[in-house]
Amino acid sequence: MTAVSTGDLTVITAGAQMFADTLRAQGVATTEVAWLPPVAGIEAPLTSVMLDPRRVAANARALAAMTSAGASLVDVRPAREALDLDAGHFLHAGPPIGWERMSGPLRGALVGAVVYEGLADSPEQAEARLAAGDFSFEPAHHRGAVGPMAGVVSASMWMFELHDDVHDQRSWCSLNEGLGKVLRYGAYSPDVIDRLRWMGEVLGPALQTASRATGPIDILAIVAQMIQMGDEGHNRNRAGTLMLLKEWLPALITSGLPTTDVTAVVEFVSGNDHFFLNVVMPACKLMTVAGNGVSGSTVVTTMARNGTDFGIQVSGLGDRWFTGPAQVADGLYLANFGPDDANPDIGDSAITETAGIGGFAMATAPAIVRLVGGSVSDAIATTRRMYDLCVGDNQRWALPIMDFRGTPTGIDVTAVVRTGQLPQINTGMAGRLAGVGQVGAGLVSPPMECFEAAVVAMAEAVPPMTAWR
Repeated sequence: MTAVSTGDLTVITAGAQMFADTLRAQGVATTEVAWLPPVAGIEAPLTSVMLDPRRVAANARALAAMTSAGASLVDVRPAREALDLDAGHFLHAGPPIGWERMSGPLRGALVGAVVYEGLADSPEQAEARLAAGDFSFEPAHHRGAVGPMAGVVSASMWMFELHDDVHDQRSWCSLNEGLGKVLRYGAYSPDVIDRLRWMGEVLGPALQTASRATGPIDILAIVAQMIQMGDEGHNRNRAGTLMLLKEWLPALITSGLPTTDVTAVVEFVSGNDHFFLNVVMPACKLMTVAGNGVSGSTVVTTMARNGTDFGIQVSGLGDRWFTGPAQVADGLYLANFGPDDANPDIGDSAITETAGIGGFAMATAPAIVRLVGGSVSDAIATTRRMYDLCVGDNQRWALPIMDFRGTPTGIDVTAVVRTGQLPQINTGMAGRLAGVGQVGAGLVSPPMECFEAAVVAMAEAVPPMTAWR
């Protein structure tokens, strides 16, 4: 009581924000401890995994592998060559799924791909053949590739090919079509198909010529620069796109290609701020592949969505998928679209957050939070919160506003479940009906079920206590 009356009292609060705010309003010195209760119901498996003596060292190895990986653009070529992809076999974003459970945008993208490949004369015929089981599907991740939004890849589509010379791995991604009514958002109108054909006949070959003439381009170095220039690598890639175009320009100009083709290619790339995203994604995939397969590691190595399910993979559990329902993003809508028009989250582009950029680097691109009416302080707070979920930083990707601290990297499933906090993802929104295209952009988080299931599986893999000695 003496301390209270003389004003010497300092109160330490943990997790009780209202209590702390009330004390502070009354002039009481208050120190807040960042603490949140863990997710209820899986305390035993969570404790088992957190006590696993392999975990800390395993996570350090996974993080070291991720942050030491290389990612250079080495080629541009058709999927039939790069991925040995047969006609009638299609890749898609997210975890495995059958036609009967596919969302509208994924179905729409497959319809468009079938028409583009000449396997159907009309969208109606394509849909009938797809429903009849005439074609096969596979997650792009199963081939070491990634695809934005619906992520549909067919044999004739051209792919960026990246190489990690540290771990000798390769990854691929299709070329970016631009925004609005495009295949990756589930649109398949004649103008969408015409654009894809131009990309196959002009854009792809031109970029192949330029890339082979230029030689390997260090994509991770460009990412390091662009996150200091206001890009976060997922929803904002303006600086990255222009830096990549600068690398290609001399080779394009001296390529001997028709001037009209070179002009069209330069106009297309420079007019599409998101073009670089399709190079960032396989670069991030190479990082996470490098950190996968470390026994005892609780680091997330994949986050992906197919428009119905959200799935994650964890380093210590290899290629197993842990899924939950995909969520609808919170954001701004285009034209007259609204929440009822939006499909649940879709795409492999959350590989950027898995590698430590995108929503994890919001502090460097605060304009992104304006999608949901946020502020600069909100962006900084989001990045700070992501550090609490990660096993470390990536020193190669420094955030100026965070005193050049590296981006938070290596999502720990135990940290997610222990704090009840979910990773932040920046995303576009596809229309829920096939053929509509993009309806908006915003912010979204994965379902907690993915992380809970992964913790339970990790607990089952923890060696008996007698083996710890």
